[in-house]
Amino acid sequence: MTIKDNMELSLKESMKSGDVTRKNILRVVLTNLKLAEVEKGGPLDDIAVVSILQKEIKIHKDSIQDAEKANRQDLADQYIQEMKILEEYLPEQLDETKIFELVKSAIAEVGATSPADMGKVMKVIMPKTEGRAPNSEISRITRELLS
Repeated sequence: MTIKDNMELSLKESMKSGDVTRKNILRVVLTNLKLAEVEKGGPLDDIAVVSILQKEIKIHKDSIQDAEKANRQDLADQYIQEMKILEEYLPEQLDETKIFELVKSAIAEVGATSPADMGKVMKVIMPKTEGRAPNSEISRITRELLS
């Protein structure tokens, strides 16, 4: 069962159970997935779905910060709850230690020695971490290790 299929099933279950928050956030994400499928001209694979989920989670993180700055804890709590729901559909995320190990092995594999080699390292590491770690985190660790 694909991630999208799992989300559609969860949407149906949330409609039956009356879980409004889950129903609303799943509708938003599934709509974004449909739009992406129309743009692509075909169905999305799980990697593309994970990418869209990560984008939604990033938007929610930004919204949480904005709501907290505006002293709207009610909105921040809602965004946090929605973000937790979205995270349920992501594959198991890599911790920072595992990302460090993968980046170190990629650096050794390509023989990178300076920040100028970052592109080569990223080209090797990205397929290994696809959907299991935020790209910004991978870039930060790579930059840190190459400096």
